[in-house]
Parts: sequence; C-alpha cells; structure tokens
Amino acid sequence: MKIKNMRCTLGALVATGKLTVAADTDQAMFDRIKDIDFAFEEVTGISEYVRAVGVTEEFKKVIHLFRVRDGVTPAGFRRQLIYEGDGSMRVDLVRDIAYEENGKRRATNVLFSANTANPFTVATMKNFIANLTTNPQIIYDHFLNNPKANKNNQFKDRFEVMRELGNLVGPGVDISVEVNNPFADESALMEEIAQFEEILTPYRLVVKVPHTGPLNKQNVKDFLNGNYPSVFSEEPESAFYGHNLAYKLQEKGYRVNFTLMSDPHQMALALLAKPYFINAFVERRHTQTTQMARLLELLDKTGEPEYRERLQEYMAETDILASDDKDPGKAEKIARELVAYRGFYTEDGKDGLDNARHGLRLLKTANLPETRLIICNMKSAQMYYDVDKMLVEPEFACMKQRVVVTCEPEYFARFTGSPTIYSYQRSFLNAVK
Repeated sequence: MKIKNMRCTLGALVATGKLTVAADTDQAMFDRIKDIDFAFEEVTGISEYVRAVGVTEEFKKVIHLFRVRDGVTPAGFRRQLIYEGDGSMRVDLVRDIAYEENGKRRATNVLFSANTANPFTVATMKNFIANLTTNPQIIYDHFLNNPKANKNNQFKDRFEVMRELGNLVGPGVDISVEVNNPFADESALMEEIAQFEEILTPYRLVVKVPHTGPLNKQNVKDFLNGNYPSVFSEEPESAFYGHNLAYKLQEKGYRVNFTLMSDPHQMALALLAKPYFINAFVERRHTQTTQMARLLELLDKTGEPEYRERLQEYMAETDILASDDKDPGKAEKIARELVAYRGFYTEDGKDGLDNARHGLRLLKTANLPETRLIICNMKSAQMYYDVDKMLVEPEFACMKQRVVVTCEPEYFARFTGSPTIYSYQRSFLNAVK
C-alpha cells in the first residue's frame, strides 16, 4: 500500500532502529539534523542503501566556527545529503544565502542586500538582508569619515567596521568588500584580502572586483587628474585587467563580486571569470539614455546644431566621451548607437531595465548555477516600482533566489510604507483614545 503525503524525519528513522547514528557523530551534532524529513515512500530506498547517518567534517567545522546554539544549523547554509563509501549518509553544510536557520529557504524569491558599512543602520534591517555590499566610498565617505554616521568617532578603520558588521549580521549574510586600490601589487592585494578573510571567515567574505575598463597602473594618475582615454578602448591588456583579477581570485578559491556592468554587452565576458555575483547597474545609465534621447529628438525636430553641441557637452560631463573628445558629430553617432542598443523605445528598455533582463537571460543559460545577479544603482521611486514588477514577470519565475536587489537602507525604507497607513492608523489610534 502506498502512503501519500506523510513525512518521516531522520530522528524517527533512528528512534525506530531503521538507522543508527555514525560513531563519529555525537548526540549534539545529531540533534542539529534529526528534523530533516523525507517523503515516507523514500524511506524504503534509504533503508536499503544506508546503515548509519552522521555529519561531515565540514559540518562540524561550520558549527564550531560560528558557535551556533544547540539544536540548529546556521543561516546562510543549506543542508545537503551525501552518500559515503562506507554506506553512511552524511549531512553537509553548503554556503547558500538563500537559506535561513535549519535549512529553510528565505521567504521570498528575491533576496535583498544593503549598500552600507554603517553598523547602526545595518542593525535595523539585519533580519531582512542576505548580503551587504561595500566599496571604498561607502566605507570612507559615507561612514568612517562622516561624523554624523560614525558617532563619536567610534570606529577607527575599515577592519573594525567589518568586524562589527560580521558580529551584527551573523553567519547568514555575505559581505562584499572591495580592495582600496585594484591596481596595487598582487602581494599587497592578497595581504589586504587575507585580513578581511580572517575577520569575516571564508564563508561570508566576497571579494568585490570592479571593471577597470581602459584604466591601468600607468594611466590611472592621469585619469584622476581629469585626462582619460575613451571608455571604448581597444587595448586588451587594460580592458581585461579586472577580468583577470576576478578570474585569478576565483581560481584561488575566493567568491568574487564582479561589478560595474552598465551595459548588457559586458556580461557574457564577465561571466567567464566565474563570479559569485554579477551586477546590473540601472538608474544612472537610464538617466543618461533618457537625456541623450531627448537631445537627439530636439536635434531631429529642429535641425539646430546647438543640440548636437549640448549632446557632446553632456556626454563629456557623464564620462561617455573621453576628456579630449570634442567632436559633436562623433558624440551624435555614439549617442544614437547607445539609445538604440539600450532599447529606449522598446518594451525591454523603456524602463531602463534592459541590462537587468539581459543579465537574467544570460544566467538562465549559463553553466554557473551558483552565480547570482545583483540589480543596483537605484535612486528614484519609479525604478524601484519597475524592478519590483519585472521580478514577477513569468519569464523570470525560474530564477528562484538568484536575484539580489541592493541599495542604501534609506532607499528601501521608503518602500516599506504607503499613504494608506496614515488613514488606518488614525482611525485605529483614535478608537483606542
């Protein structure tokens, strides 16, 4: 007789003598896995092949490292079953920020991340995020050197900040950290990363590597002084510098957050570096595309060369053109190409999310099942509304918990409420009064 819809736990299988606990797994460790359950019809298959159940050495390592309280497995890890050659079944812990304590999936298909290094702010939303994203600007300008944020100058350096962030969010949240200078010597970079790894543990640390474009060790000083080459440089040595750094770190076993992807054409080559996170920047590029489209429309309507010149000036101000690129005709050509490529007048791109949609489509077909897409750089309310709608489009329903939406906590705070709250709270509170 088949029994449907009944579940059976590891604890029950041991209690009834179907399985024994492996000799190298003590009761405290078994208590952390005894709630794992199976469909009852699977029990026969388990009993046929498995004599004992236990945990892996990796499982024990994670538990001891994070000092997890009795009876639970930590957030940020999924529980995976492994069949060993000795006929035992082992439970392993695999890093996965889509999971809460005891191997339960987070509640929504979309994961949230905060762009901040401010521990005081993180404390308010630590239970709702799966990732923290930082960079030198976030750490230094927005927090360490900001008296309003770094209250009483409590934190002296970024290592103190990272230690506090790790303590606040616990094991369940990844923390992306960017090196101060991606063009530093390799030994200096690795020493810097090692310090972060010691503080955050390999399980939480994600090394953030930015696209560097045509920049290199030789021209970066000129760039900071206002002289820089075209972003569409054709020099492979410079263009692939960030890719090679990301690839090298991944080969060394680090998880990499490869960032600064503002156009779809960047993503396929970036994915070949096998990053843990890939990024789609949305708002700034959409603002720029909108302005270029507006000036092109005025140029087409009036034929006035003034609009071509204004287009060139705007594109120079926003780094679309090189510092010495003064040709309005070239500016117009590039602007028309970008507006068309970004699908400004199409359903895919009119909301500025063509970059994110393309990234999701690439991930669906890539051989990188652990890689996630971070959607970032949102400022306006409209962009949040559009991202929220896009993520429930049927096309992306299969991307379960492979999308991370990140922005400043203050930005997210705006969307926790609605004007209706006032109406109802007024009536509720007046009723009590």
